[in-house]
Amino acid sequence: MGIRVLMADDSKTMRTIIRRSLLAVGVSEATEASDGNEAIALFKPGEFDLVLTDWNMPGQPGIEVARAIRAQDAKIPIIMITTEADKERVVQAVQAGVTDYLLKPFTPDALREKLSKHGCG
Repeated sequence: MGIRVLMADDSKTMRTIIRRSLLAVGVSEATEASDGNEAIALFKPGEFDLVLTDWNMPGQPGIEVARAIRAQDAKIPIIMITTEADKERVVQAVQAGVTDYLLKPFTPDALREKLSKHGCG
């Protein structure tokens, strides 16, 4: 699968889990950002097919990452990978441009389902 993914999470362990899950579903091109500021700096329209971001990160939280990316690219799928699932947070994320949610902990199959749903798998 030639999908290019930008993943942002302040936890190195979580980035490793996400990378392994991506590899398990056939995605080998993943660029890591260790916080929201780095994710925003790394994002360039056309260079990525999908963004995976955590909600709670230093610098800029995932919701601000989503807003900044959405301002540059109206169509790229942005999936929030988080433990934050209450309705108010979900509504806030959708309003910021988040395309979908993946709750931690997740399985490679759950990730594959989200990728397929958004034309990335």
